[in-house]
Amino acid sequence: MFSRAQMIRILSLMVFLGMGSALTGCSTWFSDNFKDPDVRLVDVNVVKAKLLEQRFILRFRIDNPNDVSLPVRGLEYVVHLNDVLLADGESEVWFTVPANGHLEFDVPVRTNLWRHVRQVVKLLENPDEPIRYRLQGQVKTGLFFGRRVHMARNGEIIPGDYLPE
Repeated sequence: MFSRAQMIRILSLMVFLGMGSALTGCSTWFSDNFKDPDVRLVDVNVVKAKLLEQRFILRFRIDNPNDVSLPVRGLEYVVHLNDVLLADGESEVWFTVPANGHLEFDVPVRTNLWRHVRQVVKLLENPDEPIRYRLQGQVKTGLFFGRRVHMARNGEIIPGDYLPE
């Protein structure tokens, strides 16, 4: 039988080796070889649009230019349409982007545009006119020690592409 001291030593060694092997992949995150991933908003889907609550699905794509897989621990974001705050929040979904690969993921969003209803109606008066959007935020990467990768995107959407006929 193992004594209590031997059991503690074995467990401590296993924890130490496990942490050491988990951190070996992190070394590239601290070196000059690490390249920030590219994060883009690729789609916005309207799930439900009622007077006091709107639900959207924001679809993001992360491209990992590194030779090692990239663990992602979450995303903080702010999305504006023209100067109207559409949504802000945080997603705590964990996933891993493969080395030199990409991954798309969805973030459910709830918002209340009631206080901006005049501005939104004005934006939708001409459905073929583009509306500017601005996405800002940061992606939390790494397991134990990681980076916060900042992102900022500007673009345009045409509301008529999203309105049913």
